[in-house]
Amino acid sequence: MRHGRLSSVFDAVGQTPMVRLRRIEQETPGVEIYLKLEYMNPGGSVKDRPARQMILDAVADGRFTSDKILIDSTSGNTGVAYSLYGAALGYRIALVMPSNVSKPRKDITRAYGTELIFSDPMLGSDGAIEKVKEIVAADPERYFYPDQYANPSNPRAHYLGTGAEILDQVGDRITHFASALGTSGTMMGTTRRLREHSRPIQCIALEPAEALHGLEGLKHMASSIVPPIYDASTFDEVMPVKTDDGWDMSERLAAQEGIYVGHSTGANVAGAVQVAKRLIAKGEEGCVVTIAADRGDRYLSSDLFG
Repeated sequence: MRHGRLSSVFDAVGQTPMVRLRRIEQETPGVEIYLKLEYMNPGGSVKDRPARQMILDAVADGRFTSDKILIDSTSGNTGVAYSLYGAALGYRIALVMPSNVSKPRKDITRAYGTELIFSDPMLGSDGAIEKVKEIVAADPERYFYPDQYANPSNPRAHYLGTGAEILDQVGDRITHFASALGTSGTMMGTTRRLREHSRPIQCIALEPAEALHGLEGLKHMASSIVPPIYDASTFDEVMPVKTDDGWDMSERLAAQEGIYVGHSTGANVAGAVQVAKRLIAKGEEGCVVTIAADRGDRYLSSDLFG
């Protein structure tokens, strides 16, 4: 992690620690499982990375200027990141999100002075995407629309940061990387960096097993608007994770590892355990790395922790 004096909150992003899940590993003997704690970014989630990169790249090439409002669709975490950067840099931010996004995420973004625009909760993240496009189309000169689902700066952030840091932290030990799909930026960018390592690393995309699921922020690709940055040829396979397994693992991580995280992280770890058990069934050892996307306090208004 970064220490000492920083010139701005932008410099606090990245270099997140990685923790070995030794108690979860008790059911996967011979296979190590590591969790990269992305909730230790300043905005509390993995989305701090792409939000930062999208803003930096757009300011550098002139797409985002002080006379424009940054607007994007979000299920919450990217919005929190946009909001804190906007407050720090003096930019105006507007966010479109489903109205059923957890209350803490709404409260956090509002605290930074962000304008919130709500979309139909029954349409999920896809409904927010459609609504923000309508708003921008009606007044394109007023807004900078980074479009996290289509912006190459999203996966680029993970190529430059997440993937490189994982290799620094576990090096040749890593045999598998598993991460859930939302915008797909984490999976795309991290996998591309891991592919450049000196030996093969299996990269597995995780997605909700059901079209109608309870894993906030994640996409079931077959029933969703597929993000333009998504490329299924980048990774080795897609593995389904059930909603109940993601929620149950979130509770286990809090109770057994002292790691308080949300549903998507529960799904990530549940998927990593599936990968580990498959290795064991084949009589193989390994090292599986996954991502802690955000903290559990983002879900305190839900039933996640009873």
